Amino acid sequence: MNHIKEREALAAIGREFHSNKWSLGTSSNYSVVLGRQPTQLLLTASGKDKGALGLSDFVVVDETGNVLDGAPEKPSAETGLHLLLTQLPKTGAVLHTHSVWGTVLSDLFASSGGFFIEGYEMLKGLDGIKTHETKKWVDIFPNDQDIPRLAGKVKARLEDSANPLAHGFLIHNHGLYTYGANLFEARRHIEIFEFLFECVARRRLLS
Repeated sequence: MNHIKEREALAAIGREFHSNKWSLGTSSNYSVVLGRQPTQLLLTASGKDKGALGLSDFVVVDETGNVLDGAPEKPSAETGLHLLLTQLPKTGAVLHTHSVWGTVLSDLFASSGGFFIEGYEMLKGLDGIKTHETKKWVDIFPNDQDIPRLAGKVKARLEDSANPLAHGFLIHNHGLYTYGANLFEARRHIEIFEFLFECVARRRLLS
């Protein structure tokens, strides 16, 4: 079996996110870039309990989502989103979670297409943000079982020259996607977003 270290790292993230109730049951999917030109992506297989990932619960896919390593498992149904995000030259890992707070906020603000988070010190945990005096917009995309169609909507935002999508986004009543230069940064982005989502939701409850 190849890429043992990467498999171990993703399995550890699954256990951590499961314990935080961000990736319960078979929800969520994670990936890390193994190579470019040609693309090779290590990705969680479909239908795996994220709190009990083993080294064989991953597949290696190419730029079209075809399995390269002969694994009997199927790649995640959302492979197309991972492939899209890892086309970004600075993206080395993609993490997708299904937390309570993220899901609630994705429903609450769905009609607006997203919401702002501002003034929190923890915003500085997102790559490139240097001050808490930041107004961060979180996009919410409609949930869609047609992954190529959903990926097309995300791609359009990524390519918005005036205000490109950065750090991550929510899918309505579904979950959070984040990405980073490496697995460490993508994991940090998950932690930051989840903290901020809880702050926003609890603040509304106390208002």
